[in-house]
Amino acid sequence: MESSSHNLRNYLLITGGYWAFTLTDGAIRMLVVLYFHLLGYSPFEVAMLFLFYEFFGIVTNLVGGWLGACIGLNRIMHMGMGLQVLALLMLTVPEAWLSVAYVMVAQALSGIAKDLNKMSAKAGVKTLVPQDSDIHSDSRLFKWVAMLTGSKNALKGVGFFLGALLLEFAGFRNALLILASGLLFVLLLTAIMLPHGLGKTKNKPTFTQIFSNTSAINGLSAARFFLFGARDVWFVVGLPVFLFSVLGWRFSEIGAFLALWVIVYGIVQSCAPMILRGHHPDGKTARWWAFALVLVPAAIALALQQELEPNRVIIIGLFVFGVVFAINSAVHSYLIVAWSGYDKVSMNVGFYYMANAGGRLTGTVLSGWIYQTQGLVGCLWWSAAFVFVAGLLSLRLPAGMKKTHSRRVGT
Repeated sequence: MESSSHNLRNYLLITGGYWAFTLTDGAIRMLVVLYFHLLGYSPFEVAMLFLFYEFFGIVTNLVGGWLGACIGLNRIMHMGMGLQVLALLMLTVPEAWLSVAYVMVAQALSGIAKDLNKMSAKAGVKTLVPQDSDIHSDSRLFKWVAMLTGSKNALKGVGFFLGALLLEFAGFRNALLILASGLLFVLLLTAIMLPHGLGKTKNKPTFTQIFSNTSAINGLSAARFFLFGARDVWFVVGLPVFLFSVLGWRFSEIGAFLALWVIVYGIVQSCAPMILRGHHPDGKTARWWAFALVLVPAAIALALQQELEPNRVIIIGLFVFGVVFAINSAVHSYLIVAWSGYDKVSMNVGFYYMANAGGRLTGTVLSGWIYQTQGLVGCLWWSAAFVFVAGLLSLRLPAGMKKTHSRRVGT
C-alpha cells in the first residue's frame, strides 16, 4: 500500500510537471506562428522557423533515451524545463534581433526541451507500474499512459489559447516573460519533490543500444512517423494561416478554436481505455484505426473542393479528425510502453519519439510549402496519403504480442 501510494504521488508529480511544460509549448507555438505571420513572413518562412525545433527533436529523442537510462529520467525532465525557460527568454529581445536564424536557434532549444520532457514523462510512467504481467498491471499501464498523454494534449490546447490571448492582450514579449516565470517555478518545485535516479538503470547501456533491434518497435515507430506527419502537414501552418487570411478569423478566435480542438483531442485520448471497452490494444487495433482515419482528411478535402461552406466544413471535419486521430495516438502511446522491457523502456521510447519528431518535421516543412503552392486542400490530400502509409506499415504489427512478450520485448 505504501509503495502504491508513493508511486501514485510520483506519477502525479511527473504529470503536473508535464502539464506545466505543455502549457508553454502550446503557447510558444501559437505566439510564433501568429506573431511572425503578422510581421509579414510567408507561410513557408513561418514553417521554416520550426525546422530546427523538429530536427533537434529527432536528435534529442535518439540520445535522450540513452541519457535517461544513464543519469535518471527526473534529471532529463528538469533539463528540458530549464532549456524551455531559456528558449522563451531568448525571444524577448528587441524585434530587430529576431532574424529567421535567431528564432530558429531559439526554437531548436525549445524542440530539445519538449522532447526531453516528453520522453522522460512517458518512460517514467512505465517505471512506476509494478513489474507484473497480470491484467491489472496491463489495465493500470493503459490507463496511466492514456491519462498522461490525453491530459497533456488537452493542456496543449489550453496553451494554444493562452498564447493567442497573451499575444492579443499582453504583447509578444510580456507573454514570453509570463510563461518563463511560471515554468521556472514548476521546475524548482518538482526538482525538490521528485526522487533522484528515477528510471536510471543499474547496468549502463552502450550508445549503440539506442537503436531498436525489435521488429515490432521498428514497425510501430515507422507508422508513428507517417501518422504525425499526416497531422502536421495541414495543422501546423496551413490551418491557422487559412483561418486568418482566407476566413478572416481573429487571433483570439483562432487560438480558442485550436485550443478547444486539442482539448477535445486530449479528452478522447484519456478516455481511450473506456472507448475500447477495456480491450488492450495490439497491432490489429493500430491498423484498423489508421485506415479509418484515412477517410477523414479525404472527406474534408472533397467537401472544400465541392465549395461547401468552408467554416462548417473545417469545424466539423477537424473535430472528427481529432477524435479518430486521438484513438490512433493513444493506441500507439500504449503499445510502445507495453512492448518495451523495463530495462530498456527509456531507450525504446526515445527511439520511437525520434520517429515521431521526424514525422512532425516532415509535416511541418510540407505544411508551409504545400499550403503556399496547393492550398489547404492540397495539405489535406497529403494528410490522407500519409495516414494510408501508416496503415500499411501497421499491417506487419503483431496481434497479441503484449501478452507474451511484455517482459522481453526490446531486451
